Amino acid sequence: MITAPLFAPLSVRGITLANRVVMSPMTRGFSPDGLPGPDVASYYRRRAEGETGLIITEGVGIDHPSALGEAGLGENSIPMLTGPESVEAWRLVTDAVHASGGVIFPQLWHMGPMKEANTGPVPAAAPMRPSGLWGPRGGLTSLDAGYLDRVQPATRPMTDEEIADVIAAYRRSASYAKNAGFDGIALHGGHGYLVDSFLWSETNQRTDAWGKDLVARSRFAAEVVREIRAEIGETMPISFRFSQWKQQDFKARLASTPEELEQILAPLADAGVDIFEASTRYFNRPEFAGSDMNLAGWAKKVTGKLSMTVGGIGINKGYYDSMAGAETVAQPDLTPLLDRFMRNEFDLVGVGRSLLHDANWTRRARLGEPFLGFNTDSLARLI
Repeated sequence: MITAPLFAPLSVRGITLANRVVMSPMTRGFSPDGLPGPDVASYYRRRAEGETGLIITEGVGIDHPSALGEAGLGENSIPMLTGPESVEAWRLVTDAVHASGGVIFPQLWHMGPMKEANTGPVPAAAPMRPSGLWGPRGGLTSLDAGYLDRVQPATRPMTDEEIADVIAAYRRSASYAKNAGFDGIALHGGHGYLVDSFLWSETNQRTDAWGKDLVARSRFAAEVVREIRAEIGETMPISFRFSQWKQQDFKARLASTPEELEQILAPLADAGVDIFEASTRYFNRPEFAGSDMNLAGWAKKVTGKLSMTVGGIGINKGYYDSMAGAETVAQPDLTPLLDRFMRNEFDLVGVGRSLLHDANWTRRARLGEPFLGFNTDSLARLI
């Protein structure tokens, strides 16, 4: 199989990626007290040595007291960017990646409604919810019933002051990321977390300037991007992950038409996003009726920005298509991926579980070598 097209370089603002393969962010919970150690540096270094063009870290909690909390992810083991100590810890990671010729962005993250009360590094910090809503009960989800019972009761909506505080926290963490030597910034704007909860009508039912319509629901995300851009300058790229699906409901939709998608994403593009990461359950599926184009293709079309396709690359099933899990086969058929890439549908390819299991997946793809066999039991190793 000829994968050479995926190995053309790509320049984005002040950086150049050696190829189009991106390591998607995947939470691991290997950072005690929020600080990545030498094992984390080695983990990311091996992916850079394996020729992955861009590494996007696991979600990194921003400098806000309610950014992180238990949601089946492990207590106080998620990395953070909250001040000088975390800057120094992450500097070891970025130095290791750069020494291996890699490029690395942190994925800045606030859990928002998904944070469970009385958990996380600051248990007393209340979960942040635009309208006080976690989301509707009864959607297709893998979350356990006990957690759902605990988070379902409504809380009070966020105040304007709280919204401003969180936006400021994103800017501080972007500054810390720049000081730690990261090459760009990735923002988690999907999967039902805080930024996404402003975008989604089921969790944002405000009637003010933060939520009265599609464009207003995009205002929070756009303000976060605008503040980060002002902080990091013009040479560092910003990538933004969005999704139709939510952890609250795998069948949820932000946009039902390309026109609605444009109303949601255009303000973010104007604010400074360079790359839209379209997180889907499986990349090779049309997004809207009347077209074969996937979600990443539509993001590129309606914004004019670069896009990245995400979802099931190298895997025989989408992540939530079967609760029994999925497998990587020794010779996955990458033809559908390459066909879409050659049509200029998207510019980058986000590889998740396959790279989690095999640090050399990108090199194997370039050389046409067999991939390592993988199933969900392999995740226990998290090498």
